[in-house]
Amino acid sequence: MSALADSTILARRQGASGRLSDFFWRNPKILLLLMLTPPLLWLGIIYLGSLLALLLQSFFSIDDFSGLIDYEFTLATYRQLLIPSNFDIILRTVLMAALVTLASAAIAFPIAYYAARYAKGKWKVIFYLGVMLPLWSSYLVKIYAWKLILAKEGILTWFFARLHLSWLLDAWLSLPVVGGSSLSISYTGTFIVFIYVWMPFMILPIQAALERVPGNLIEASADLGGNPGQTFRHVLFPLALPGIIAGSIFTFSLTLGDYIIPQIIGSSRLFIGQAVYAQQGTAGNIPLAAAFSVVPIVIMGLYLWMAKRQGAFDAL
Repeated sequence: MSALADSTILARRQGASGRLSDFFWRNPKILLLLMLTPPLLWLGIIYLGSLLALLLQSFFSIDDFSGLIDYEFTLATYRQLLIPSNFDIILRTVLMAALVTLASAAIAFPIAYYAARYAKGKWKVIFYLGVMLPLWSSYLVKIYAWKLILAKEGILTWFFARLHLSWLLDAWLSLPVVGGSSLSISYTGTFIVFIYVWMPFMILPIQAALERVPGNLIEASADLGGNPGQTFRHVLFPLALPGIIAGSIFTFSLTLGDYIIPQIIGSSRLFIGQAVYAQQGTAGNIPLAAAFSVVPIVIMGLYLWMAKRQGAFDAL
């Protein structure tokens, strides 16, 4: 009986496809290797290879006389990043990314808390639709829609006028750094659009982290005399922190490298993404563009290392 079963299971099939199928069945590691080879080659050549080429380009320089790339190894291009005008671009971008991340976390936390603790059945479905729906529309369409909303003749200006608060909007726009002739060409407008576009990436990780918090811990805190503020500081927030950090990875990194939003909604002062585009496309200074590109990579590398130590990847 056993011999009959073995002959049935191990019987060789006829034809090239049958023999090939038998070969892969007997050698699953070879099949796994063949399946993984294309994506690994894509990752190694296209992604990692382009990053390596980018890194190498940043160690070259531009000849001031001919305008051609000097392929001699140097750190002069990185020293150019410390020039006040270039360093201001880096500082401005990092500050905007940090502010967008903090504001997104502050707005997303109560929304995620409601979804994790109170939304049930169809309301949870509505919550997920409300959070994910903006991601289904075109990125550029959303930005240009906000361009119209924030314009001087836009609905937001009309809304302030209807509330007789135009003086408040004008006072804000008159401020030296955050203001401008209208919200659509100011840092305030850039800040608002960044928050809107990246908000779903902050809400979902926080909501996932809050759903893992046992409800009896909150009840135990109340039973032991803890008020809502103490319960939040000592129970809820520490347990939700990995989700907040996980969401911040998305919001911080996406803001750090984006150049389309500041290009469409913002002032003439550049961010890192715009500087890379300008140096590579307009000025033709590829080494300096590469050096600018390395800055977000280094910053995010350090940020991911710190986030991993806080257990943020467990909430992804």
